[in-house]
Amino acid sequence: MRIRGDGGGDEEEEAAMAVVSALPQHLVFAYYITGHGFGHATRALEVVRHLIAAGHDVHVVTGAPEFVFTTEISSPNLHIRKVLLDCGAVQADALTVDRLASLEKYHQTAVVPRESILRTEVEWLNTIKADLVVSDVVPVACRAAADAGIRSVCVTNFSWDFIYAEYVVVAGHHHRSIVWQIAEDYSHCEFLLRLPGYCPMPAFRDVIDVPLVVRRLHKSRSEVRKELGIKDDVKVVIFNFGGQPAGWKLKKEWLPDGWLCLVCGASETQELPPNFIKLAKDAYTPDLMAASDCMLGKIGYGTVSEALAYKLPFVFVRRDYFNEEPFLRNMLEHYQCGVEMVRRDLLTGHWKPYLQRAITLHPCYDGPINGGEVAAHILQGTAVGKKYISGKLSGARRLRDAIVLGYQLQRAPGRDVGIPDWYSVSEKEIGVRPAPTYHEVNGSAESSFEDFEILHGDIQGLTDTMAFLTSLSGLVGNDPRSPEKQSRERVAASVFFDWEEEIYVARAPGRLDVMGGIADYSGSLVLQMPIREACHVAIQRSNPMKQKLWKHTQARQLANGGAVPLLQIVSFGSELSNRAPTFDMDLSDFMDGDKPISYDKAKEYFSQDPSQKWAAYVAGTILVLMTELGVVFTDSMSILVSSSVPEGKGVSSSASVEVASMSAIAAAYGLNIPPRDLAILCQKVENRIVGAPCGVMDQMTSACGEANKLLAMICQPAEVKELVSIPTHIRFWGLDSGIRHSVGGTDYGSVRVGTYMGRKMIKCAASDLLSESLPSCSPIQSGNTNSDEYEEHGVDLLKSEASLEYLCNLPPHRYEAVYARDIPEIITGDAFLEKYGDHNDAVTTVDPKRSYCVKAPTRHPIYENFRVEAFKALLTAAKTVEQLSALGELMYQCHYSYNACGLGSDGTDRLVNMVQEVQHRKTSQDGGPSLFGAKITGGGSGGSVCVIGKNCLKSSEEIFEIQKRYKAATGYLPIVFEGSSPGAGNIS
Repeated sequence: MRIRGDGGGDEEEEAAMAVVSALPQHLVFAYYITGHGFGHATRALEVVRHLIAAGHDVHVVTGAPEFVFTTEISSPNLHIRKVLLDCGAVQADALTVDRLASLEKYHQTAVVPRESILRTEVEWLNTIKADLVVSDVVPVACRAAADAGIRSVCVTNFSWDFIYAEYVVVAGHHHRSIVWQIAEDYSHCEFLLRLPGYCPMPAFRDVIDVPLVVRRLHKSRSEVRKELGIKDDVKVVIFNFGGQPAGWKLKKEWLPDGWLCLVCGASETQELPPNFIKLAKDAYTPDLMAASDCMLGKIGYGTVSEALAYKLPFVFVRRDYFNEEPFLRNMLEHYQCGVEMVRRDLLTGHWKPYLQRAITLHPCYDGPINGGEVAAHILQGTAVGKKYISGKLSGARRLRDAIVLGYQLQRAPGRDVGIPDWYSVSEKEIGVRPAPTYHEVNGSAESSFEDFEILHGDIQGLTDTMAFLTSLSGLVGNDPRSPEKQSRERVAASVFFDWEEEIYVARAPGRLDVMGGIADYSGSLVLQMPIREACHVAIQRSNPMKQKLWKHTQARQLANGGAVPLLQIVSFGSELSNRAPTFDMDLSDFMDGDKPISYDKAKEYFSQDPSQKWAAYVAGTILVLMTELGVVFTDSMSILVSSSVPEGKGVSSSASVEVASMSAIAAAYGLNIPPRDLAILCQKVENRIVGAPCGVMDQMTSACGEANKLLAMICQPAEVKELVSIPTHIRFWGLDSGIRHSVGGTDYGSVRVGTYMGRKMIKCAASDLLSESLPSCSPIQSGNTNSDEYEEHGVDLLKSEASLEYLCNLPPHRYEAVYARDIPEIITGDAFLEKYGDHNDAVTTVDPKRSYCVKAPTRHPIYENFRVEAFKALLTAAKTVEQLSALGELMYQCHYSYNACGLGSDGTDRLVNMVQEVQHRKTSQDGGPSLFGAKITGGGSGGSVCVIGKNCLKSSEEIFEIQKRYKAATGYLPIVFEGSSPGAGNIS
């Protein structure tokens, strides 16, 4: 036996064996198993089996069915205690995790009764006289063991603090204490026995790596097939989506001719076609897997480890929102054992190309699979006092897998996957052609740039565009079968362009919200700066008969009757956010008869598979062009998206994708769309198809902005007022808080609803005042100017306020004088709907069961518009410290107004406070402050802050200082956004 670990070498392993051989005859283990999935129970079973075989008692604490253990272990030393101490991830179906429900159920299962759980478990552990507590991977078990004075060890490939971390980002920070409590519980563990395919697990102090833990085989392939009546030459796929009954309607024609499918987890009432065989609930899956030719299922530790161990090709479908998956997928594909199936093809029965591809694989996992035995030896030694971890490891070494900020763990490195050769061209082998020369057609001078001939346009010296073209040219002649490790998306992209034909490239930057922010949808003036980071999109049109297709796409087309216009998209950088790297669809899916489908249907279409929902930002531009401009697309399209605008930072990554995509499509199809109109069309993509209720300033800046200028725009709906040059003595920076921002999040949406509620209340109040001002039953006469009401409020003003379209058109003094006192702090949705009917916002809805803040969201845009007007005017004032101080004060006021609306975050507050501390501190060589203000940006609730300061060396040094201080306080090093670049409409 060889133990690969952090805590010692061969001598320690030999010592461990010696300790084990000298163990007393009887030990008592308490083995806690998480309530999430069968995989934990089945791998724990293998460790438990070896412990019992060594003569020890094992008390298993689990919510899993008893047959999982009793069918494999028949011994009085096995004790099963049916208790659920955590809930894992709550699944809406076999493929989708409900993130909010998971956090709420964990809160009810493990947080609310925590003190009672600890008392009960400590008492029980003392009652059974446990020598060691083992956890896979129940957090509270480690704390209970510590309270009982018993050592504990975890055995796992992931931990719940890592899994729940990303849920907290989406579901709301009020749940984040769950993550910290779980990590604190794990910290009481002696060490971690870490299984292959592991995630970052920073809470554990020390780590020992053990081999795969897999269940043993009981029967040979031929024995299983004989029992099932299946001949040796028949191809068999095992349909395995875990312990949850899939409930899908399976059809005979979904399998290749002559194939059979063994169905795990089918309900007793589910009817199956004759080529599908229903397995018993307690069927022993490892034997069935070994008797099959491939497996179709979802990724989990149990399925992956046993597929690798028994060299079974695995056709997998992504699960949504389960962070364990990318690391297991990486391992699966590294050993040439995996083929990814698009969820749409799973549900519509396009299985054949995937199954036929799977049986051509040659799985090559050759590592040890005796992890159960190895783990059992270590656990026995630990139970009698053996120290496996040396004290010489530094904290940094012990935590080498640590990722910053608990709720930022989803940014883990290592989510890149090995090459599956599935994304290879369907008909032609890839050949290397001679690289053509290129020249600029406008002119005069010949030059050479990689493998491309630039036929039109100018890269304007933009280094990121040069880098993108270099990357694109690197795909020419790329062989996806090369043994050299490549990213999945590059493999997919290398085969779907025809390099002899034209490719259109567009670029659109992200933006830094200097002033205006969420007041954009209320009609405010906003000041926005296009940033240096940008999205590039490359597109190629092709005849459907000539388009290069991925194998699975071609197979689906053939099944549907031949070549039709098809959209294929590759997104670079997809693995960093655990989304599918590719997307494809028939463009006919956008048609309902002879008309485009509705936006609501499109939103539903892209929501079916969250791992591919990102494609709505790209493909949605096509539907908007069809719907709004009547464009007819008869060609196929291949689109490559590569963005350096980081997601979730509040710098409009989505707008840059939309604008670059629509710009590239417009260029490819010869559509002349003015930048302003293009931005408004892109907003429709985000509002109506993606479902994010953003204003238009993001798209306008990305389309119309100019480098080193602030786009001054009145959002009524999108009128560019002017491009304001940034004074040479002033500089703006963006600092990322590390807290993920989303305009689709509940905070942003509820604040927008509250704002529109306030507008409706003001309009109704103005109408009431107007009706009181006018004589009943007759129009107002010019001589009625002596009315007290008229003198107080002004009939003309009331008329305009009763028909108020944009809240920002109401001056602050009118709001305070007439309406502020009657706007409630909070109102429930049902109370509002009963009194006012509707809030008149096309992109949000009022939830009757929810309470909404109204006063702060109503007040914010009214005052923000005034602040932005003042900010713009001050930019042209004299270059004084007073000017900078006033600009900074306006930014601070904006920041705290966001907080009042409920759109703040700890991270952005910390950064703003650091700017204030630097601004106001006194030093011996004080030359006055160089930083003057900061504010949260965009939709708030995380993301970035914008900082204003002098354009000097000292200010840059202070930004760097804040970066370091923030990292010291939180563990996260902020991204700094500095510099500017032109919008898409200013690149020709």
